[in-house]
Amino acid sequence: MVRFLLSKIPSILLVLAATSVIAFLLPRFAPGDPAQTIAGPEATPVQVEAIRATLGLDQPLIAQYFTWLGGLFRGELGVSYIFNRSVAELIGSRLESTVSLALLAAVFMIIIGLALGILGGSSQSRASRIAADAVNTLLIATPAFLVGLLLIVLFGVTWRLLPVSGEVPLTENFGIGIQYLLLPALALGLAMAPGIARLLQTTMLTTRGEEFVDLARAKGASPRRITYRHVLRTSLGAAVVAIGLRIGELFGGAIIIEAIFARSGLGQLAVQAVNSRDYQLVQVLVMGAVLIAVVSQLVTEVILAALDPRVRLDA
Repeated sequence: MVRFLLSKIPSILLVLAATSVIAFLLPRFAPGDPAQTIAGPEATPVQVEAIRATLGLDQPLIAQYFTWLGGLFRGELGVSYIFNRSVAELIGSRLESTVSLALLAAVFMIIIGLALGILGGSSQSRASRIAADAVNTLLIATPAFLVGLLLIVLFGVTWRLLPVSGEVPLTENFGIGIQYLLLPALALGLAMAPGIARLLQTTMLTTRGEEFVDLARAKGASPRRITYRHVLRTSLGAAVVAIGLRIGELFGGAIIIEAIFARSGLGQLAVQAVNSRDYQLVQVLVMGAVLIAVVSQLVTEVILAALDPRVRLDA
């Protein structure tokens, strides 16, 4: 397993290096100037240039890049141009909101995705498989923002069971905080679950035709044992890969969900940073999102390697 992990380091470093270049250049290609935003519409060109010099934006791009990269290696994330606060402090103040949303959404995503996938891939009833396919298709065709709006109408407006906007930190009051968290997490989890369900269902139906399943059936194994001991266990690798990919996407989906449910997490912070051309903040948020995706993918591959030794041998 150690050799397997070591074999992944070069590709991870390459991805992070490429991401750092993209994260640095992409905001600068967008129209607008943070110095102009800070100075305001009434500022003179001399005042704008003075602000650019203070921020270091008058330096060549290559110099700005290596200055920023050197700060990252030293653990210095920089200072936000617009908020005039440490980027680390800004992210830290919003981190709990987004992490709690992503974690609970991941729980809903995994439970719903696996349940639908197993139902569609193991049921002997044609009606059950059709029902699972119908639910999967409906969820795939329904975007996250529409799922969120439907949940607001049902649970917040019609039944008045849960709050539909705002948030209370779980560390302050867990009971009330979880009430504010349930609907956005469920909306995000439902939007991500069908990909897992569809892949697991397809893999299970394919695995049912394998020779080792026919052999187990010929030996007199019960349908339940065949499904859960042989078919599901063999098919879980595909579901694990899908879960790992979706976890990396959760933070991207959180931007939309946080806007709908008026949560002040990293998604809302990213929107504000992009709109105000806050290069320092945008760069760190992009790097953080990619790092989360890389780590989740690595964990996925480790779990997959533990389930299937062939993966380690291939590596």
